Amino acid sequence: MTLSDTDIEAFVRDGFVVLRGAVDRTTIDRCRDELWDAIPESPDDPSTWTEPVRWTNSPMTPAFARAAAAPALGEAYDALIGPGRWIQRVELGTVPIRFPVGRDSNDTGWHFDASFPAPDGSGYRVSVSSRDRGLLALFLISDVDEDDAPTRIRIGSHADVPRFLEPYDEDGTDMFTVCAEMARAGVLDDPARHETLATGRAGDVFLCHPFLVHAAQVNRRGRPRFMSQPGIMLREQFDLAQPTSPVERAIVDALR
Repeated sequence: MTLSDTDIEAFVRDGFVVLRGAVDRTTIDRCRDELWDAIPESPDDPSTWTEPVRWTNSPMTPAFARAAAAPALGEAYDALIGPGRWIQRVELGTVPIRFPVGRDSNDTGWHFDASFPAPDGSGYRVSVSSRDRGLLALFLISDVDEDDAPTRIRIGSHADVPRFLEPYDEDGTDMFTVCAEMARAGVLDDPARHETLATGRAGDVFLCHPFLVHAAQVNRRGRPRFMSQPGIMLREQFDLAQPTSPVERAIVDALR
């Protein structure tokens, strides 16, 4: 499942690439069972599905460690970030589980993710070189089709973000500040950036540029949707003056 040159160029252009079947079905099904065990809702009793979204953390168990360390993922991280530059996770971060309850969860706005804590502890920030974060990974932990609240993705939107971050230098700023600036400029939800959906089978993984604009949506089907969204964090920081990885190259290209 090593990424081809065509895959890498598509990542630089579109802001994401999909690894189908990156995590084997036995492992990912075990992860989903463990998440059901960790939340108050029951898979067999829809009357317990009372909230549109349940946020939980993936447990540090052998199943989640196996999923995080799937060989195809390590190969892809090496190709997109660079060998030795990323930190191996032992779990899959936060997991929003979206239930079909007929109302909005009020967390479905377009955004990109922050990456490092503010020095004063006031929240999380993001810088033009994507300090600390190499990728955003979307792990499908259940089968997801277009009615199962798949994450919405603005194709190529990662190229819009760097010019809004550049004035803040390496100190960065609050992600919400930049999203507000992009919204005022008509860029955050620009319809010229065509939308696609993160759909697929459990075990598929979408590897996204850290600046890719995306959004949650309401679950309209009849089955809960399980997905995790860990950041793939950096051991060695990006250097836009000497870009050597596809992630860095996409940022530098956007700033030209």
